[in-house]
Amino acid sequence: MRKKIFLVLAIIWMAVIFSFSAKDADSSTAESNVVGLAVGHIFVPGFDNMSEEEQLAFADKIEYPVRKTAHMTEYAVLCALFAGALYDKEHRRKTLALAFGLTVCYAVTDEIHQFFVPGRACQFTDVLIDSAGGFISTVLIVIIMTFLG
Repeated sequence: MRKKIFLVLAIIWMAVIFSFSAKDADSSTAESNVVGLAVGHIFVPGFDNMSEEEQLAFADKIEYPVRKTAHMTEYAVLCALFAGALYDKEHRRKTLALAFGLTVCYAVTDEIHQFFVPGRACQFTDVLIDSAGGFISTVLIVIIMTFLG
């Protein structure tokens, strides 16, 4: 039953990633700027006293790291969900490798999908960033499994 739940969650998460990738460049940038403004409000002293233009300039300035952090996080979660759906205690390494491989494959198909979205691009660097998220997730799972037995 646990594996089925993880599988359903993985499919839902892939749909979430697909929906983010289906947004045109302007919509995607606007979402990144909302996150950038939130980061400013939380972490930048005096941010609330800045003019709206200065706040937007800050959000624009950190848009790239916000996007790439989102990429890594999306795919770290996806890899963990795949690992949960595939996990077999007797074949840990194989199931984790398969979970990571599926994550990388989905990253590739997602970038190909973005090629057809107005203003978006198919970028190999994004596949690498997505894959790094999956790799980090795999490493964290191995560390957790090592300490939990």
